[in-house]
Amino acid sequence: MLAPNPGRDVRMAVDIGGTFTDIVLERGPSRITRKVLTTAKRPEEGVLDGARLVLGDAGLHFSDIDVFIHGTTLATNAIIERRGARTALIATDGFRDTLEIANESRYDQYDLAIEKPQPLVPRSLRFTVGERVDVHGTVRLALDEAAVDALIGRLRDNGIEAVAICFMHSYVNPAHEQRTAEILKDAMPGLSITLSSEVCPEIREYERTSTAVANAYVQPLMDGYLARMDEALRAEQFRGAIYLVTSGGGLTSIDTARKFPVRLIESGPAGGAIFAAQVAARAAEKKVLSFDMGGTTAKICLIENFEPNSARIYEVDRAARFLKGSGLPVRIPVIEMVEIGAGGGSIAKVDALKRVTVGPESAGSEPGPACYRRGGTLPTVTDADVALGMIDPAAFAGGTISLNPDLSRAALAAAVGDPLGLSPETAAYAVHEMVCENMASAARVHAVERGEVVSDHTLIAFGGAAPLHAARVAEKLGLARVVVPPNAGVGSAVGFLVAPISYELVKSRHMRLDNFDFAGASALLAGMSRDARALVEPGARGAPVTERRLAYMRYVGQGHEITVPLPVRDLAADDAAALRDTFEREYSVLFKRPIPGAAIEALSWSVLISTQAHRPEAMTAAPEKRAPSPGGSRVFFDGRSGGSIDVPTYRRARLEAGARVPGPAIIAEDETSTFITASFDAHIDGAGCIVMQRRV
Repeated sequence: MLAPNPGRDVRMAVDIGGTFTDIVLERGPSRITRKVLTTAKRPEEGVLDGARLVLGDAGLHFSDIDVFIHGTTLATNAIIERRGARTALIATDGFRDTLEIANESRYDQYDLAIEKPQPLVPRSLRFTVGERVDVHGTVRLALDEAAVDALIGRLRDNGIEAVAICFMHSYVNPAHEQRTAEILKDAMPGLSITLSSEVCPEIREYERTSTAVANAYVQPLMDGYLARMDEALRAEQFRGAIYLVTSGGGLTSIDTARKFPVRLIESGPAGGAIFAAQVAARAAEKKVLSFDMGGTTAKICLIENFEPNSARIYEVDRAARFLKGSGLPVRIPVIEMVEIGAGGGSIAKVDALKRVTVGPESAGSEPGPACYRRGGTLPTVTDADVALGMIDPAAFAGGTISLNPDLSRAALAAAVGDPLGLSPETAAYAVHEMVCENMASAARVHAVERGEVVSDHTLIAFGGAAPLHAARVAEKLGLARVVVPPNAGVGSAVGFLVAPISYELVKSRHMRLDNFDFAGASALLAGMSRDARALVEPGARGAPVTERRLAYMRYVGQGHEITVPLPVRDLAADDAAALRDTFEREYSVLFKRPIPGAAIEALSWSVLISTQAHRPEAMTAAPEKRAPSPGGSRVFFDGRSGGSIDVPTYRRARLEAGARVPGPAIIAEDETSTFITASFDAHIDGAGCIVMQRRV
């Protein structure tokens, strides 16, 4: 039970994944965790069931929780699985096919049979009305309100639940979008309406339209889920504050999340990146590759100087897992990472070329892997790990789920072994190798895209499945060091607990530096600051907040911008030289040298308001100790030697700081297990992390 500590908040974090829902309860230095299967049809049921278990362990009640923090991949899964609302798009006349035309690029130029993800709104549900606003916000053609009225019957006849409204240049002047929404709301009060000028007030018509459509598509689903969750918590006498984790790694209110659910697309993985950044700071690791592998997906993120890399756009539902441009773009502040369908529940099979493939399809939690005894018959990564001897069937998920190895071997034999003439154990090793190679390939691509040398990094592994695969992934990448932190199995949920309350606004307003409207830019930034503060300060409850301002600038004629920090004050004419100097310095970091005398322009502006993010102090080294005697051994099938070996097993709770464990070995805990290959030796550092060091 948690020790009484009335001076500290009781905080609960919940992360809903595709297979497991992770719950973490924290009060002061004490932490209790649980993993339960996700209830896919009504996710709030799994949340409440897991919360009751954790509260029971702690001797507490829902009424004792002060802060409830929630992250989920439900929005992402709804888009990938096409389970969103029946959505329509209303655009400016002549722009019906923006979603289809996109940006006219091909992610694979030489693929004659290229496949792109299908738009969330079919052409039959894309409508247009007469109106036109120019790039400066001047109305060139008034809104045809009669045309909007005429659409009402068509929306009703088609059973439309949600509408995205995206007019040309509405990011400068949103009046026509707002008036269209008023007309529709008066006639159809229950209709969910998204305005592109609210959800993504930026240039680039395709990305803005795609983001608005994605928000509209998931809004009824997420609004209903969040409303049910709020109601269920209140019914349990919960009286605290509820926050949702955004894709950018900050916390926002439930009301904001219900209005802009597209900002939750990557909320769960964002918590994992925050968790890894905290671990990196504690271990003084400045170059880190975070590796988050759960039940459905694996996420790779580069963390430099204890900060995850960020981006302004994210692609959902990529047709080609490693190729940019093959997914549906959503323009939101996001922690940049690559995500692939390679988790514990990813399904293994043999393709037409007799190759073993893994994912992206997942068995999820219903029915789950074959070994779960829930009706699943297809082999998964978890089944392979069980068949190899890496997972203790009796202690999986703290003993809450009893696994059947015979079902794993049978599924592997039927789908992989028999077609290739392999034993079930060799088939399991093939599956394990393929999923590790998939993740290593994703990491290589991600590092190259960022201009980084992947072998210079330390791997931080977390998520229920990552510690089992981290050492092998590190071998493939040539990494010398792997860190598995405490509570790795619920790392994303732990990350939620240290996320700051924050909100970032980005708006487009074109200005050239040689004819700069400093008063206009200052007024725009001040207004954005007020709007963002209104969303952050109520939840901050008096805590101090910081403000960060950025401009997205480029040389005139270029196609993409780079970020330029701005002072948090009104801009003046004498700032022009400083802005040019700052831009050219940032440009030189990316492209080695600036272009002397070239004209510069700003396209978009960003304001981030945030509470103070906590960064832990670097820990001190622990004196070396011998590890206690193994608690037993497990028969592990080593595919490289083609035989079975006895691998000593240790309980993590019995390993003190400084304890050294030579590989191969398995370190087991309730949330996950860590497999140390023969290439590594491990020790427990001062923060309780398992640190694997490559043998020279």
